[in-house]
Amino acid sequence: MVLTRLFLILAKGLSLAAASLSLSSYVVHESRRSISTRWTPVRRAEHGVLLPLRIGLKQENLHSLEEYLLDVSHPNSPNYGKHWASTKVAETFRPSSVALGIVRAWLVDSGLESSRIELSSTGGWLHATVSVSEAESLLATEYYVYQSSEEDVEYLACKGAYHLPEHVSKHVDIVTPTLHFDAKMKRRTSPEFVGRGGQPGTSSRSHGPKVVGPIEDVSVSTELEDCNNQITLPCLRALYKFEYAPIASDKNSLGIAEYTPQAYIPSDLDQFFQNYSKSLVGERPVMVSIDGGTINNNETDKAFFEESNLDLQYSMGLVGKGQPVTLYQVGDLIINGTFNNFLDALDGSYCTFEGGDNRAFDSTYPDPAPGGFKGPTQCGGAPLPYIISTSYVHDETDLTPAYMQRQCAEYAKLGLMGVTVLYASGDGGVAGNDGRCLTDDGQAAEGAPRFMPGFPAECPYVTGVGATQVNPGAKVTDPESACEQGIFSGGGWSNVFAMPDYQKEAVQTYLEKYPPPYPADIWNSTGQSRAFPDIAVNGANYLIVVQGKVFRVSGTSASSPVLAAILSAVNDARLAVGKSPIGFINPTIYSAAFEGVLNDITNGSNPGCGTNGFAAQPGWDPVTGLGTPNFPKMLSRWLELP
Repeated sequence: MVLTRLFLILAKGLSLAAASLSLSSYVVHESRRSISTRWTPVRRAEHGVLLPLRIGLKQENLHSLEEYLLDVSHPNSPNYGKHWASTKVAETFRPSSVALGIVRAWLVDSGLESSRIELSSTGGWLHATVSVSEAESLLATEYYVYQSSEEDVEYLACKGAYHLPEHVSKHVDIVTPTLHFDAKMKRRTSPEFVGRGGQPGTSSRSHGPKVVGPIEDVSVSTELEDCNNQITLPCLRALYKFEYAPIASDKNSLGIAEYTPQAYIPSDLDQFFQNYSKSLVGERPVMVSIDGGTINNNETDKAFFEESNLDLQYSMGLVGKGQPVTLYQVGDLIINGTFNNFLDALDGSYCTFEGGDNRAFDSTYPDPAPGGFKGPTQCGGAPLPYIISTSYVHDETDLTPAYMQRQCAEYAKLGLMGVTVLYASGDGGVAGNDGRCLTDDGQAAEGAPRFMPGFPAECPYVTGVGATQVNPGAKVTDPESACEQGIFSGGGWSNVFAMPDYQKEAVQTYLEKYPPPYPADIWNSTGQSRAFPDIAVNGANYLIVVQGKVFRVSGTSASSPVLAAILSAVNDARLAVGKSPIGFINPTIYSAAFEGVLNDITNGSNPGCGTNGFAAQPGWDPVTGLGTPNFPKMLSRWLELP
């Protein structure tokens, strides 16, 4: 035992010495200036712990990604609506043989046997199971075990930065696990513990709707006089002139993504539908389980059911009985799921683990804990819907730029395949989740002065959805304002992504006519970065049923599934006449072809970070985007397109 420990220490020292001798050829590949105060390094990682090292190779043609996407998404393009097959997407972006050869040679020259290195079937990732000692030598870094103050799971991550040889770095997108808190250690509590953090379904990295209630004096009538106090299905239909009966439901598809432990309660659906849409009583979403996704109704805390109940009650309620809604339930009850788990299942070319058939490469599934999912991580095979709505959001500081950029590129690829991806823009105005903002050194903290963008809504290849409200005392036919009841519509400018061509004119007009009255050091004032949201939908005072009681909730997490239902009707109408689905909608809604189509919102703001935030103004603004839907006008314009 003593000799073994001495041998490991000696080997560790020699490997680090070798790494230090060659550091002159290394460059920083990814770094993080600071870390959120909720993460605490509790100890150095043990040298012998095994890591599923994954090296994402540089994808070919990414520099043309926006060009390709605009070609099939801009209404002026002769190829509008001619979406790509998944095989074309995979082949177009497959990394080059040169990149593969250089990275593999580096691994072998560094002491890894060739037999330990495997290439994913898509050619996008190299995998090798290595010890912490080997990983530290390869990446010239140190691994620590981090503990979150908001959960009881430990994460393994690098401290500050990791490095690659310069000639290797130019061929690598990302290496994991490194800075991204995606390799969980064994939990320190009992196996029955349900993880509350580290994935989209938790408070630490997401927002849920703000809940008021239960409401004892709720009117369940379908009259519209009280929409300023309580939003129901009839209110939304009236606000956006949304009346539509599906006629091509067998060709159409709408997906709602939820992340375990969030779940819906079937009896709550029936109670809600009994009140507002009786024909749907007994209807259920079509569930697609991803990586052990399950509907667990055994929790007593209503917070586990608010999000999923809200999303399904309103998306199903609006599309009606004729159009099935698919529920993508991601992650098991023990370690839950992430956005990447979901994307892996949708697109086989994105998978990190290529089906998870080698457990050594899969740090997540199979899950050996009692009650954990015993199958492999899903790689492709999940049905690809025409519209995906997700009501979860990360603070920008939760993830590194490289991580976000790689994921953002996947949303562009989904757009190339004809998928509309919607993400809620967040409920903190210009602040992030839980009111956190950025310190001068880029750390997330309450009371900090700098604005906090949200991801993925800031990705230029998704549609960010903000929130509006029916003003107190107003009629449902009166103009809406930016949501200021309980929540504030997330919006602003990204610190990671450049401004896409499709929104440059609209955003520059806002900056020139209505320049924000804030110093340049608290928001990204360059005028060169991605601005969000793109569109908005009412997000205030929704009535939902949770555990048999009626609650009033607010949030952009309500806005996104409502927009998904409205856009699904547009797809239905286009599919019925032999046209393609609308796919990535941003180039269209920002174009001259859609001028005057949306309801412009010119009142309200999105406070946060000790400021009044940005102001809603005529035209696009970083509070409500281009405005709210006018379904008849939207339907007419989209039907005119090829």
